[in-house]
Amino acid sequence: MTENLPLAPLPTPGALLLDFGGVIITTAKRPTGLDVAAAHVTALLERGLITLPVERVRASLEAGLAALTHWKHASSRRPEPRELSHREIVGDFLAADLPADARALLVAEAGELLDALQTLITDHHLRPGVRRLLDTAASHGIPVGIVSNAHSGRSHRRILAGLGLYDAFAVQVYSDEVGMRKPHPGILTLAAAGVGVAPADCWYVGDTLDRDVVAGRRAGIGTVLITRDKHTDHPPFAVAHTADATYDTPEGLADALAASLAAWPAAGETADAGASAVRGAAPASAPRPSPRGALLVDHGGVISLSHKNPEEMMRLGERLSFLLSTPASPLDPGDACLAIATARERRAAAKGDSLAETSPHEFWVEHFGRDLDERSRAVLAAEATDLMHRYGRAKSRRVLRDGVREAFEECRAQGMPVVVVSNTLSGRAVRDACRDHGLADLIGAYVCSDEVGVRKPDAAIVREALAIAGADPAATWFYGDKPHADAAGALAAGIGRRVIVRGGAVADAPIDEALRSGLATDVVDDATGLTALLRDAVSLSIP
Repeated sequence: MTENLPLAPLPTPGALLLDFGGVIITTAKRPTGLDVAAAHVTALLERGLITLPVERVRASLEAGLAALTHWKHASSRRPEPRELSHREIVGDFLAADLPADARALLVAEAGELLDALQTLITDHHLRPGVRRLLDTAASHGIPVGIVSNAHSGRSHRRILAGLGLYDAFAVQVYSDEVGMRKPHPGILTLAAAGVGVAPADCWYVGDTLDRDVVAGRRAGIGTVLITRDKHTDHPPFAVAHTADATYDTPEGLADALAASLAAWPAAGETADAGASAVRGAAPASAPRPSPRGALLVDHGGVISLSHKNPEEMMRLGERLSFLLSTPASPLDPGDACLAIATARERRAAAKGDSLAETSPHEFWVEHFGRDLDERSRAVLAAEATDLMHRYGRAKSRRVLRDGVREAFEECRAQGMPVVVVSNTLSGRAVRDACRDHGLADLIGAYVCSDEVGVRKPDAAIVREALAIAGADPAATWFYGDKPHADAAGALAAGIGRRVIVRGGAVADAPIDEALRSGLATDVVDDATGLTALLRDAVSLSIP
């Protein structure tokens, strides 16, 4: 295929929508990338006290990646394909050949794992002409969005931040974050709504015929363009649709935008309806009977105590202001922070006694964005996953509680895996906090309500942690600070030792009552007390 250039300047776009891989970035497989990835996964399993040969892990990864490629090709034939969840990608593809406990651990860590694999296996390079294209668009007030099929949108965000390009985009729409993948037209109409421009007034630029060109035509994009990359000339099957123009590199695209601006007036701006996210979740793996015990531990109030973090919250307000402000309707960062507080109240009222976790889409679109305009709600739908991580970090500043590291080290010495089991709006933020405390190497996995979909005291979230640890419930400990959530969920799952720590989110009186009633088996003042209990249990078991 050769360059297919337009005979006359293209109509000036109201917005640019760009694919990530093949347009902004080109990728190259690292010669030793799969070996490095297998070593990374093996170390992750060993952190949870699960030992597997690295060759077996590598073989499962390689087979899973090959199968995913076939799945992607098949999905491109569907009118409205959904995206696989992180848990499905890891559990059903990458870890499908591994033992149940290893698979369960990796499923629980799916988001972290996919983010890491993206840059362990593949190198990412900025394509020539991209900076000029973005600078030209910015100088003429043309908003730019990203629309990408991605196993890990967060890794794409991380790559862009490293290139200094993060804030060049008015909205970033990734398939794993919104639940649909190209050629589903909804992912493009969502992006168009996010930049406040009708699809007919947008340019959409991709690198594939079966996904990008087809998606553009289905969504009614005004101008559909191709920048050639390694997949362009080798579609997996015959594609009836064609692009309006094809360029060898984004340099030609930058030239085309400049020519368009010189020849045409700016396109009119209208908003188009966004699309709703469709989400899937892989079922939790069943526990594997084992005589081994484990320590399951809550996060907030237990591993760490929280303090207000106004500086970080204001940074979140500034991010919301950047995303949602328009010349006609600016959003003050302080007002954005107040709107978050209102969203929390709405969430609490809507949730009631339900143990189902609130999704990022529900919080940001339905609660925060309830009264906002269509464009703003579309931006929030696209950015919800990233915003929830930012919110999880901004809500509070975490301070490690006394004795926690020593307790985890005692578990390691006894051969007991440690699994964090947390009710949270952002499991990613929980992982960040534990990493900041220097605890990451002592924690085998994290089972977080936003990733599982239910909250403690639902026993399902505790049972998933047991499956990961390969642990016998009767020999397992749960360490928390809330009798009504931690101890109750642990009891429902058959956990033998239910230890409640004082000084967290619950006053002493309910904790004392939990001990009297048998809901809790032990009460301690801090993790030093937990360590003493663990050691006493070992000494009592030695004949």
